[in-house]
Amino acid sequence: MPIPKKIRVLIAKPGLDGHDRGAKVVARALRDAGMEVSYTGLRQTPEDIVEAAIQEDVDAIGLSCLSGAHMTLFPEVVKLLKKRKSGDIVVAGGGIIPEDDVPKLKKAGIKVVFGPGTPLRDIVAFFETAGKGA
Repeated sequence: MPIPKKIRVLIAKPGLDGHDRGAKVVARALRDAGMEVSYTGLRQTPEDIVEAAIQEDVDAIGLSCLSGAHMTLFPEVVKLLKKRKSGDIVVAGGGIIPEDDVPKLKKAGIKVVFGPGTPLRDIVAFFETAGKGA
């Protein structure tokens, strides 16, 4: 019987945002749920994030932004993934994101946006589903 492939997730902090506690908590929750998780660290460019995602052969990317630059940085990651023929990598966002921006982000290709206080079990469930190609 073949061993099931582990879901691979990249957690990234695009832009100049220096607050990463939430990203680290999410990364640990995903790891504890059995996923392989890579964390890029702070102050990554969209190009850096896409390159890391491709090199790590991830199923999904979780972007965290608390600085207000989400409307520029998140869509840029999706655009670069498509340009690199990796548009099948699921992209989720989280952080301090106004409700009015959520539909715009989804239209730009962000599958889901998690706000403050989202239960970790909901985030884990999303990545479990996304990682299985659903």
